[in-house]
Formats: sequence, structure tokens, C-alpha cells
Amino acid sequence: MSASLLLLAATVSAQFADLDAIDRQVAAFTGAAAGEIGGATTPLDRRLRLQTCRTGTALSWRTQAHDSVVVQCGDAGGWRLFVPVRAVAAAQAGAMAVTRGDAVSIAVSGEGFTVSQPGEALESGPVGGWIKVRPVSAGNARGETMRAQVQRPGLVAVPLP
Repeated sequence: MSASLLLLAATVSAQFADLDAIDRQVAAFTGAAAGEIGGATTPLDRRLRLQTCRTGTALSWRTQAHDSVVVQCGDAGGWRLFVPVRAVAAAQAGAMAVTRGDAVSIAVSGEGFTVSQPGEALESGPVGGWIKVRPVSAGNARGETMRAQVQRPGLVAVPLP
């Protein structure tokens, strides 16, 4: 390939968002890789040509059902993607994903943010079920209890209104 064609190819690829990076962000957000239960149903279509996002992207759940992730570019006039998430099979929904005494990560989510902290499950529950959990910190092993929804083994969520 000539030097001018290589330069043109590099320029064109620099104009578009890195789809692999977006796939990695979605996997980190959902806690599961594409194709896995709880992760994106498939990786992003490689034919997409999204403008590079200069201000970064924000990820959030589209609905409380956590059936898809919204990936939004923060640039003025930026793009927005809806990434479908592979639902938990009915058979797995009935099995206990978290058992009493398990160490869990408690994720508190609001519009445009998620904060997590370590915790302990005070009850057993299936994926989608609500259980009591207690945050655990170095100085306070007996934190206040709260209700959280089991997302997958080791992860519970407290969505904010």
C-alpha cells in the first residue's frame, strides 16, 4: 500500500469512535461480556461509523428492567446508542444467585452515574429478586441494612428514583 493510502486510512479511522472501546465500556457497565448472560447480546456492528466523542461517553440503563444500555456521546449534537442486553434465562432466574453471608458488590445507580461499595448479603435470592444487604467498610462492619435487587452472583443494585 502506498504511503498516501496508509495516511488516508489512518485519517478515516481517527474520525470515527473506537467500537472496541465502546464494547469494553458496555461490558464493564453490565459486568458481563457481549454474548454472556447479563451482557450485550452481541458486539456493536462494525459497520457503524460514529463520530469520535471528544467529551466522553455516559452509560446508563434504559429502563429499570435493565434490558438495554444507553451509550451517549456528551458532545453537542452527539450520538446515542441503545445496546440490548441478554436477559437471564427463566431457569436461572429461579436459582439462588446470592446466598446469605456472600460478599457482594452493592451498586447504587442514578441518572448518569453508578457508585459501588462492598457489602454482605443478609438473605439469599435469585437474579431479579430483592434481598437485604449491608454495606461493609473497614471501620464499620455493622452498617445499616438496605434492600437491593440481585443482578447476578456477587452483584446487587439499588436504583435511585
